[in-house]
Amino acid sequence: MSDLHTTTENLLIDERVRGFPPGNPPLPLDAIGKQGWKPYDGRMALPLISLDQQAFSDNAELMMIYVKSHGAEIAPHAKTPMSTALSAALLAAGAWGTTVADIRQAAVLLKAGQRRLILANEIGGAAAARRLAALLGQYPDAELHIFVDSTALVEALCAAWRERADLPPLGLLVEFGAGRAGARSADAAEAILEAILAVETPTFRLTGIAAYEGAAATADAQETMRRIDSLMAVTSDFLPKLRACIGDERPLLITAGGSVFFDLVVARLSAAVAADPACRLVLRSGAIFFHDHGIYERGLAGLDARGGLRIGGEMISAAAGFRPALRVWAEVLSRPEPRLAICGMGMRDVAMDQGLPRPLALYRNGAHLADLEGAEVFRLNDQHAFVALADGSDVSVGDVIEYGISHPCTCLDRHAILYGLNPDHSVTAAYLTSFG
Repeated sequence: MSDLHTTTENLLIDERVRGFPPGNPPLPLDAIGKQGWKPYDGRMALPLISLDQQAFSDNAELMMIYVKSHGAEIAPHAKTPMSTALSAALLAAGAWGTTVADIRQAAVLLKAGQRRLILANEIGGAAAARRLAALLGQYPDAELHIFVDSTALVEALCAAWRERADLPPLGLLVEFGAGRAGARSADAAEAILEAILAVETPTFRLTGIAAYEGAAATADAQETMRRIDSLMAVTSDFLPKLRACIGDERPLLITAGGSVFFDLVVARLSAAVAADPACRLVLRSGAIFFHDHGIYERGLAGLDARGGLRIGGEMISAAAGFRPALRVWAEVLSRPEPRLAICGMGMRDVAMDQGLPRPLALYRNGAHLADLEGAEVFRLNDQHAFVALADGSDVSVGDVIEYGISHPCTCLDRHAILYGLNPDHSVTAAYLTSFG
């Protein structure tokens, strides 16, 4: 947008952003929550995406209680909302740090003042290493830990750090993997470890072990458990080998749990971490704070089938404890057939990679009319959702439908603004996203 000022609070928002009322004078970002708008009151342009702020806050509180109860920490993955304000809110709620997926995301968080980051991917080769060095040269107080799964990346990063004396320390995390990147065996990890130890300096050194269990998941629940167990076993078994190479004093991280299988990570890694007083377990789940009406709903049902959340010796239901916080709102544009409604929301507005949006409630003339029973989205195109209705359904052109979504990570990246709602559904905040 062209109206950038020095702070996001002064960023002027207008009709170029979904939700902003057409014809309304541009407003600073921090003024949007003072207008008294509601997604279904006829003023806001639809479609738009909203955040139930109470659900988000409650989800954060529950997740922090769970993590702390196991003596662990969490660095929520920022790629889900790519909102510096929401990342800051999770830090204020007790997060240890923040996770990012690439160098650009790291730049966004560092510019916002967030200094402790895990870059939970490999970044490429020599050119990427130089880009990372150029970025961190601007932030001497940064603490960044990065995944490495090859000696080539170790060499590229080492060369970039040797070229400059102005860089903050870089922590290297040997990554084990299944289904995505990461060393596939202890022998491969040992080669990476040896490469790191051969070139260590006070500002370029080993800081731990990493894994991502979500990529190990398959459609078969038992196979998923087997693969995750295997990944966690090789990860935990490597910790004492690593510790023997560097001595007892150096602080280390083991980081995993970037998915809905974080309970398995805690169960499988806690003993290894407890046996090493200088090691810290850091989870990375991000979408859990937003939840959904699809993939995370199914994932939490699976977590409950594994026994639920263990907190303070008690087991609680994850499905009951977490609540979906995201909604997409769209108008009914056409009723061309008795059991069909066409709404103004399509693939440009909502995720469909892990399931179609779910109609939840119907609004008319600025008020809730009914919960939608028996309605189902069966197709999306660029700008339209095709909704199958029950016989005799009271859905009219101009009504607003509230939808639940599946997969926050691929839904939020379609939106420049996430509108925060209070329990009355009034917009009380606007969160700028930075998806680039």
